[in-house]
Amino acid sequence: LAALGSPALALCFTQQPQTTAAGTNTAMKETLLIKTSAMEWAASPSPHVERKRLYLAGPKEAGAVSSVVRYLPGASFHEHPHPQGEEIFVLEGTFSDHTGDYRAGTYLLNPEGFKHAPRSEEGCVIFVRLRQHPGPRSHAAVDYRSVPSRPLGEGVALKALPSDGGDDDATSVLLLAPGGPLPPPPPPAGRAR
Repeated sequence: LAALGSPALALCFTQQPQTTAAGTNTAMKETLLIKTSAMEWAASPSPHVERKRLYLAGPKEAGAVSSVVRYLPGASFHEHPHPQGEEIFVLEGTFSDHTGDYRAGTYLLNPEGFKHAPRSEEGCVIFVRLRQHPGPRSHAAVDYRSVPSRPLGEGVALKALPSDGGDDDATSVLLLAPGGPLPPPPPPAGRAR
């Protein structure tokens, strides 16, 4: 996840942009900048919840997916499971479920098999990754703004988030200075995101 400053949100993946029968942006070969502020909101299966799909591998509502999701005030989803886990970055507002209320700046890791009925009383915008974090893990909720950053070069810093999935399964926040260049793709070893 790359933060390029407000109000525009841009996300950086190690992917080659493409849409094929296999999905959207699934090649995973080079850095891709997606300007989500230029994308239109699309309907989701729940009324008053909209999304901008950035990555999809597999069936439309049952594959591995990464999306920016907007909950309008008072919006909710029915209770549902998360096979292969879920990661959430709360970008704006407050996201809630039975485990708590999470304000902007929170990173959530929901382990494989986790169930919840998410909602937002005030409305929120989240970045969510579904079915991309399989295996036994612990639920985690971290204020990623408080995680120390490590400089990677001029205008680029990395915040490594806690993970109990081992060295080859790490989630990080990449901080980029406005107007600066995108960093090169990470090395092929591991699954940096």
